[in-house]
Amino acid sequence: MNFQPDAEIDHEGPVTPYRQLAGILRARIERGDWLPNRPISSESQLVQQYGLARTTVRRAIAVLVEDGLVFTVPQRGTYVAPRADA
Repeated sequence: MNFQPDAEIDHEGPVTPYRQLAGILRARIERGDWLPNRPISSESQLVQQYGLARTTVRRAIAVLVEDGLVFTVPQRGTYVAPRADA
């Protein structure tokens, strides 16, 4: 399922909020909002921006980590993974 980078979370829709957020963040990375080896917005910023619980944001980030799009650095944040084709 494709999401637009500027989409909002649809709490009444069939897709779970964490999957929606993962799709939105993926679209933002693909658009170039965050460059490789640079941090994405913090968990706290994403909680405020999208009106979600911290656990929901963490689940969305976990999906992106699993997909190889981002990596986390303890005490530093979540960063965009270097692109394989770069």
